[in-house]
Amino acid sequence: MDTGKRIKQLREAIGMSQEELSKLAGISRTALVQIEHGKRRICAEELKKLSEIFEVSVDSLLYEAGETEVILEKAVKKADRGELRISVPHVRKEKFKQVLLYLLERCAGKPNVGQTVIYKLLYFADFNFYELYEEQMTGATYKRQKYGPVPVEFSRIMKDMEDSGEIKEIKDNYYDYPQKRYVPLVKADLNQLKASEKDVLDNVISQLSDKSAADISAYSHEDIPWKATKDGEVLDYELVFYRTMPYSVRMYKDGDN
Repeated sequence: MDTGKRIKQLREAIGMSQEELSKLAGISRTALVQIEHGKRRICAEELKKLSEIFEVSVDSLLYEAGETEVILEKAVKKADRGELRISVPHVRKEKFKQVLLYLLERCAGKPNVGQTVIYKLLYFADFNFYELYEEQMTGATYKRQKYGPVPVEFSRIMKDMEDSGEIKEIKDNYYDYPQKRYVPLVKADLNQLKASEKDVLDNVISQLSDKSAADISAYSHEDIPWKATKDGEVLDYELVFYRTMPYSVRMYKDGDN
């Protein structure tokens, strides 16, 4: 079970779908789902193939749970340097930047939009897009934290953007509470955003950007991906297909959901 969990975390950390990994590994998606959820044993040949895809040792996949963060960090660093030999990169860094700049352009001037609200806008944009199109937009990894989903890669990417003069961080107060805000210093490159991505972003901004940090956090707590995940664990994008109203954004045919 621990091995399956680590395989799932590594897959999500580099922004790869179950379909893509199953094709690369030469196993069915159903088998991969069962492996990730600890419902099926993984054979030595499959384990070796997966270790090659992620470029980690077989032993690393079999380590105790306490080693997971070390393994993930190594995978993230390799992906950032373009060293992972896979068809889909880790978090789509440029796409993440453009999505963030677009969000900030549209709502950074609102007094309620600090870091917590930005986290949730990114989360709903990514998970809504996945529910609609069954593919990832930014490839970001979200963990369940006390105040809702948090994008794991956010701090690292924001630092890069600050260093390159793309955004500026401002520490402020909102109703006597400390607030971390971000101001865009450059415009988003709309050529890097597909029409479908922009539509999802516009809808999320329209529906949620006026909520306070407390309200949008409480709202995220009722979404199935957050509710079905334990504290500190990564949210599975596949859980969007179990959403109910008002969170579901896709019109399903009878029998689809």
